[in-house]
Amino acid sequence: MNKRLLIRVLISSMLFLPFLLHNRGDIRLGWLERLEQMSYDARLLFTMPNTLDDRIVILDLDEKSLLEEGQWPWPRDRLARLVNRLFDDYQIKVLGFDIVFAEVDNRSGLATLERLAKDDLQNIPEFRLALESLRPVLDTDSVFANALANRATVLGYVFRHEGDAGEGVSSGMLPKPLIPSNENDTNIPFVEAVAYTGDIAMLQNNNAGGFFENALVDRDGKYRRVPLLQKYNGNIYSSLALAVTYHALGRPNLDFVFQHGADGPRDGLDLEWLKLGDKKIPVDENAAVLVPYRGQMGSFPYVSATDVLNGRAAKYPLKGSIVLMGTSAAGLHDLRNTPLGNRFTGVEIHANIVSGILDQSIKHHPRYVQGIEITILFLLAAFLTAVLPRIPVMTATLLTVLVILLLTVVNLLLWSRGNFVLPLASMLIFTFLLYFLHMIYGYFVETRGKRELSVLFGQYVPPELVAEMGNNPGKFTMASESREMTVMFADIRNFTGIAERLSPPEVSQLLNAFLTPMTQVIQRHRGTIDKYMGDAIMAFWGAPVRDPQHARNALLSAIEMQGALSQLQKGFDRRGWPEIKVGIGMNTGEMRVGNMGSSFRMAYTVMGDSVNLGARLESLTKVYGVDIAVGEATCKAVPDFAFLELDRVRVKGRDESVAIFSPVGPRDEMGNETRQMLKKYAVALKFYRDRDWDSAEKEFFGLTQSFPKRKLFSLYLDRVTRFRSAPPADDWDGVSDISHK
Repeated sequence: MNKRLLIRVLISSMLFLPFLLHNRGDIRLGWLERLEQMSYDARLLFTMPNTLDDRIVILDLDEKSLLEEGQWPWPRDRLARLVNRLFDDYQIKVLGFDIVFAEVDNRSGLATLERLAKDDLQNIPEFRLALESLRPVLDTDSVFANALANRATVLGYVFRHEGDAGEGVSSGMLPKPLIPSNENDTNIPFVEAVAYTGDIAMLQNNNAGGFFENALVDRDGKYRRVPLLQKYNGNIYSSLALAVTYHALGRPNLDFVFQHGADGPRDGLDLEWLKLGDKKIPVDENAAVLVPYRGQMGSFPYVSATDVLNGRAAKYPLKGSIVLMGTSAAGLHDLRNTPLGNRFTGVEIHANIVSGILDQSIKHHPRYVQGIEITILFLLAAFLTAVLPRIPVMTATLLTVLVILLLTVVNLLLWSRGNFVLPLASMLIFTFLLYFLHMIYGYFVETRGKRELSVLFGQYVPPELVAEMGNNPGKFTMASESREMTVMFADIRNFTGIAERLSPPEVSQLLNAFLTPMTQVIQRHRGTIDKYMGDAIMAFWGAPVRDPQHARNALLSAIEMQGALSQLQKGFDRRGWPEIKVGIGMNTGEMRVGNMGSSFRMAYTVMGDSVNLGARLESLTKVYGVDIAVGEATCKAVPDFAFLELDRVRVKGRDESVAIFSPVGPRDEMGNETRQMLKKYAVALKFYRDRDWDSAEKEFFGLTQSFPKRKLFSLYLDRVTRFRSAPPADDWDGVSDISHK
C-alpha cells in the first residue's frame, strides 16, 4: 500500500471511528442524533396516509364536556352511566381509559354518613336502615365497578421509573400481569418500573388494565416510540394500546417471535415481533414500537363525552368501534410533543398504535439495524476511499451525489414498501464527510503534488501520463537514475536543401506542421519528448513512468509516425512544399535519465552509450535505404514483429559491433511474398559473410530484381562486386565500419 493510499485509508478510518462508537452507544453525537430524528420525522411526514380511521373513536373530555358536566374528575356514578350508554345504547366493542382512577370517590357523602352511623347516630336504627338502603346509590365506586364488570373495558394506570418523582411509592392496584414472572423465559431488556400508580382495587379487581405513560420519550421530548410491555417485580404488563387491541381481537394468544427461533438466545437483539393472534407487531429490543402516526391530530373521530352521556351523539361511528376515553382539554394536561407538533393528545397516540397493529403498518426497527447501519458505513468508506482518489473532481462529485440519491431512494423504498426503518442521516452525512475530507486532502496535498509534477514533467510527457503520475507523485522525481529504456531520434532528411527552397515563414510553418502530429503520435504511445533539435525530435520511453512495454510502444510510435507522414505530405503537396522524408533510429538499453545540465539551464533527458547508438542508427537509415533502423535489443524486445537484419556495424566511438534491423511488420500479418523475401535475404546474407561471393551475388541480384525499391539489396550487390576485386582482410568478420556520424 503506497503512502498516499495509506493516508486516505487513515482519513476514512478516523471518520468511521466516531460513527462506530456512536452506533455502539459508547459516545453520544448529539448533532447526529438530532439529524437522525429530523430525517425520521421528515420520512414520517412525507409518507403518512393522512386518512381517517373510524374504527377507533376518541371519547373526548373536551372543554364542552367540562363546561356542561363540571370539572374533572366526575362522580363515578356519572361515569357508570357513560359506560352503560356506550355499551348498551351505542353498542361499542371495547372501551379503554387513558385515565387512572387512583382515589376513592367521596363526593357522594357516604363516608360522612357512615361516620355518623358509627358515632353520633349509632343509636338510631332508622338512620342505619336508611343508610343501608341508600348505600347502593351512594357507593359510586361500586356503581362504576358494576358498570365495568363483564365488559370489554381496559383501565389505565401509570408506572414510575428511576428518577421519577415519588419513584419508591406505589398506590392502587395493578391488573393481573400479562406474563407472570415464572412464565417469562426470555432475556429481553424490557423497560423496568420501580413503582406504580394504579386504580383503586374495587375498580381494578377482575378488570383488564394497561399502562399509558411513556418511559422512552426521546431526548427532544418527542413521542416516537412507546413500550408495549414493561416489567415490574419480574412480571410483564401490557400497555393500554396493546391491551385494548388484545380485547378488540377477541383475546388471542400473545407470543414472542425471535429471529433464531425458540432455541435461540431469545434476547432483545434476537427479538423480531410480538404476535397477537394473526397480527405481527414489529418491536425493538425493549419491546417498544414506533408510533405509526396516520396524520395530524384528528385522524380519528372525536365524540364529546357529554354528548354520549346525554344521548346526543350519533350512532355512527360509535357502533362496533373501539373507544378510547381521554382528553383534549388543555387544563387536563394530556397534550404531548410529537413529530407532528407539540399539541397532540396522548389518547390519540394510543389510537395510532391500535390502528397500526390492526393495519399491520407499524415500522420495523429491530436492534440488529445497528449492525446493518455500521456495515453499510464500512462499505461506503471502503468504496469511496478506493474510488474517489482515482477520478476527477467533477466525476467524484457526481458519484457522491448518485450515492446519496441511491441511499435515499433505497431507504425510502424500505420505509414505504417494507415498513423497515434504516438510519438515513448517518449514512448521508458520512458519505458527504467522506467526499469532503478526501476532496480537501486531494486539493491541498495531492493536487499540490500533481501541480509540481505538471510543472516538472508537463513539457515532456502527455497529460495522461502526468495524471497517472499524480496518483502517486512521491514515486517520481527528476533525480538522475539508471534504467532500461528505449530512445528514438527522428530527423527530416536533407532539411537544409528543403529550407533553402522556402521562405523563413514557410520553414517555420512546415516545421510546426511536421512536429505537431509527430509529437501527438509519440505521446499517444506513452513517449516522453526529450527535445526538438531543429528539424529533429528526440524522445524516449520508460521514464518518468516505468513502462515494461517501452520498446514495443516506441516501435509502434515509429511505424505510426511514418504513416502520419504520408498523410501530412498530401497537405504539403497542396501548398507546393517539397516532399520530405524522415529517418527514425531507435535503440533499447541501459541509460541514465534525469534532470541534467548546468546551474543556468537544466533539462530532463537521457544519456549514455545506448542513446548515442540510437542517434547513429537514425543517420544509418540513409545508408541502408530504410525509414526505421533499430538496435538488436529493441528487436529482441518485440518478438512478435518480424525484422530485416540490415547489417552488423561498428560505429564511431564503439569498439564492439552491433546488429541493426529494420521492422517489417507483425509476424502474423506478413504475406507470403514478404516471408519468401526474408528467407532469401537470410541465405544471401550468409553467403556474403562466408565470402561466397558468387553465391551471394546470385542471391542479391535475384532480390534486386524482385524488389527493386529496396536499396539494401543493391547496397550488398555493390559490396560483393567491390569485395570480389578487393577482398577484405583475412580477419574480416562481416562487420561494416561506419566512421561518420
